[in-house]
Amino acid sequence: MNSIYEEVMIALHLVWRRRWLALAVAATVCLAGWLVVALIPNTYESQARIFVQMQSVLPDKIGITSTEQIRDIDRVQQTLASTVNLEKVVRGTDLSLQATSDKDVAAIVERLRNNISIKSPQDNLYQISAKSSAGGLSDQQNAKLAKAVVQKLIDIFVEENLAGNRDETSQGLRFLDEQLAQREKQLQEAEQKKADFEQKYAGMLPGVGSVSQRMDASRSELADVDSNLAAAQSSLAALNGQLAGLAPTVATPGANGAVGGYAGRLAALEGQLSDAQARGWTDEHPDVIALKQQIARLRPLAAREPAGGGGGGTPNPMYVTLRSMQAEKQATVAALMARKSQLQSDMNQFIAKQAQQPGIAAEQQQLDRDYDVLKAQYDKLLADREDVKLRSDVQSQTDAVKFRVIDPPSAPRLPVAPNRPLMLTAILIIGLGAGFAVAFGKAQLAVTYATATRLEKATGLPVIGSVSEILTPMRREERRRKLVWFASGAGALVGVYALLMVVEFVQRGMVA
Repeated sequence: MNSIYEEVMIALHLVWRRRWLALAVAATVCLAGWLVVALIPNTYESQARIFVQMQSVLPDKIGITSTEQIRDIDRVQQTLASTVNLEKVVRGTDLSLQATSDKDVAAIVERLRNNISIKSPQDNLYQISAKSSAGGLSDQQNAKLAKAVVQKLIDIFVEENLAGNRDETSQGLRFLDEQLAQREKQLQEAEQKKADFEQKYAGMLPGVGSVSQRMDASRSELADVDSNLAAAQSSLAALNGQLAGLAPTVATPGANGAVGGYAGRLAALEGQLSDAQARGWTDEHPDVIALKQQIARLRPLAAREPAGGGGGGTPNPMYVTLRSMQAEKQATVAALMARKSQLQSDMNQFIAKQAQQPGIAAEQQQLDRDYDVLKAQYDKLLADREDVKLRSDVQSQTDAVKFRVIDPPSAPRLPVAPNRPLMLTAILIIGLGAGFAVAFGKAQLAVTYATATRLEKATGLPVIGSVSEILTPMRREERRRKLVWFASGAGALVGVYALLMVVEFVQRGMVA
């Protein structure tokens, strides 16, 4: 411990013997450093915070989700530092006074891009900050300029989210209107071509649609007609067979009261026999046997009896009914045959034209395909236009997004950089250290020994004693004067440091 103390004291003694050199080096380093610090302009920073509130009740109903709104705001945040927006800031603040040409504006824009910051520390909250350190402006002017830049950025941020969305929507609507007008014109031309073709070719076939569709419908209808015609002809043949075996009239009582002559009596007996058999009487029943004997006697007589049986006759109701059904079936058969003839004639006529002009079907398909494509495009564009218009109305007529400035642009009172008091103090310490180091280094270069012990260690010889310096009164006075001069120099250095600190705080008070 004593050796360390001794070494420190020896070092201090060596530096003290070269104190003027140490003071000169310290003063040179401090003055140069303080001059550099004085030339560094103060940087003032202004900050503001914006809260973005999104009302998503109605927008969600029409497809404008909160995710899309956040994405739009993030897009504006990312493009806020674009060259176009920064040029607006330059021309909207006092920065325009520093620009005399487009080249100057570009240089200021690049410097401004490095001095602004847009952050989102949490959802729906955005922080905008700007720094100003223009060398040609005073501290107060730099502070005001930083605040003005932040305010202009806030205006652009709100404008880009509100008016910007409206501009984009208006441009989108204009584009959709132009496309709709173009598609509508093309659709009208396609409709006219299709109408002309149908008037020329497709009118010969029934139904609607393309030629192939009408041909298919005609073939299907012809098949149905053939099926219905076969069924009608079969029914008519059955009716004709029934009418062939049915008498047009039936016998009625004559003038003498006989019931239709022998034939009438025979019919009556046969009816009674049928009734008896229906009751369950067997052939051995006496009444059944009597009826059969009477029928056997009357059957030859009825066969020899002339038509009418001596009595009157009336139209047979069954015969009349079948005749009416026959007439209806004949009319149906005639109508179906006429329809079949017409369909075959139309199809044969079109097939003949198609053989003469093979491209008719292909042309019809091409016209239909073009029309369907144009119609689908037109309908989609129309739906997109209505959707964009509805979104625009929601965004412009409702408060879908609200902007609220929580913290307005602050008026900076203290510079954020440089930390001049700390830098002045650090330079003073560095200067003193540099002076001490130079003086100590020079002492190490000189071959001197501060103590007898060091001399003994260096030579390896014993040192008997040492002679102290004896100062005369004149020498003491000279040393005292030099000591006063040194103290004055050191005090002047400290005084300059104190003066610079006072000036710094006075300037800060003037900005406030």
